[in-house]
Amino acid sequence: MNYVAEVTLDVVVLGQRLRHARRARGLTLAQLAEAVGSATSALSMIENGRREPKLSLLQAIAARLGVPVDELLRPDAPSRRASLEIALERAQRDPSYPNLGLPPLRPGPRIPTDVLEHVVALHAELRRRDERFAATPEAARRANVELRRQMRRRDNYYAEAESAADEALRAVGHTGGALPQRAITDLAAHFGFTLHHVTDLPESTRSIADTANRRIYLPQRPAGHDPRYVVLQTLGHFALGHTDPVDFADFLRQRVEANYFAAALLVPERAAVRFLLEAKRDRALSMEDLRDVFAVSHETAAHRFTNLATHHLGLTVHFTRTDASGTIYKAYENDGLTYPTDATGAIEGQLACRQFASRRVFGSADRYATYTQLTDTPTGTFFCTSHVEPGGGGEFAVTVGVPFQHAKWFRGSDTARRRKSGCPAAACCRRPPEELAGKWAGNAWPSARAHSHLLAALPPGTFPGVDTTDVYAFLERHAPAES
Repeated sequence: MNYVAEVTLDVVVLGQRLRHARRARGLTLAQLAEAVGSATSALSMIENGRREPKLSLLQAIAARLGVPVDELLRPDAPSRRASLEIALERAQRDPSYPNLGLPPLRPGPRIPTDVLEHVVALHAELRRRDERFAATPEAARRANVELRRQMRRRDNYYAEAESAADEALRAVGHTGGALPQRAITDLAAHFGFTLHHVTDLPESTRSIADTANRRIYLPQRPAGHDPRYVVLQTLGHFALGHTDPVDFADFLRQRVEANYFAAALLVPERAAVRFLLEAKRDRALSMEDLRDVFAVSHETAAHRFTNLATHHLGLTVHFTRTDASGTIYKAYENDGLTYPTDATGAIEGQLACRQFASRRVFGSADRYATYTQLTDTPTGTFFCTSHVEPGGGGEFAVTVGVPFQHAKWFRGSDTARRRKSGCPAAACCRRPPEELAGKWAGNAWPSARAHSHLLAALPPGTFPGVDTTDVYAFLERHAPAES
């Protein structure tokens, strides 16, 4: 009796075991209900796993069927057929099932077992695919770590994207200088698309490509983005032959490649390398000059420099994008600079050293001017140039740095600013000074500001974070009328 009272019922399995035992004894639901003094509908709810029986009723059922109560409470299915019916029931109770828009399937005796096998297997595959795209924060960080390893192996230079960008620019007759809006329209036409600016683009998207009608929909004013960049990034997926990503790591890789393609169109390789080689010869490399010549953001110029610096200039580099608190949002290095990492090896979300230029620039008297600094670290001395610019969610410092032996090629390398970093050793800046700790340890209780973008699981779907229903409804509203 105590055993029965302590068991946590699995009502789906219990219902299957009850049905199996009833049928084995040739009883109908109505007959069993009459024998135990219950309503047929109540027993049907129990057999279908929709209701948990009272202990007294369960004992009466077991007595009438001539089986011990604990036989009905066993956690395993009574047969292969029953296990399939249980799996189907659980699949149809899953929160994602309503998204399929299908009515419930009741596995009556007329449905062959092999049909159930197929249906259950299909549900399992759908579930597996959903889980594959539901990237947890840890899975997302691991994907970033692997992607960064790949970028380092190729010195952040993507020859196939460079080639695709060069081919596209030649096709529209653009030979150099800032990319004008006319060229953006021509590039879209080159890939078979027309551009349409709308006011009702879904919040979860930056653009939507209608591949059936060959249209690209864009917001009237892209928040925080160069309007050219949004178009070119979208075209990048088609120029590079991307298909629906198979998992989150593939989604991340495609996004990086499309971003690279867009930057390669805005800052073409041939013209940029020619400009950078001349600047290096004059010992005047500068992110600001690259930005101004090609009319791009400082971050795009810095990204583009890291693409080309090692492959064409023979310079190893590092790049970071941090906020005012020092939180790292993006990072890349092939020059030996040590970034803080978590247990997975991820950099994103970690705090940069307080002595790094990416932190010191926010305390500069003119935080919006170019900030240069030499930093002595356990792995060597580095020259860094940092610039603060606004972005979605606040201000960010974009920093590019090189080992000291490469500093001579940069404008501002004669800077008098020099800091010493001991990171990742905790004594550098991760532990408070003894004087402050002695005074305030145990007397402070701060309320942490969580970085929700780093903690939350990414929404599932082929394109994580995108509301597919909104996208399809949008396309339905804007699709051209059929002739």
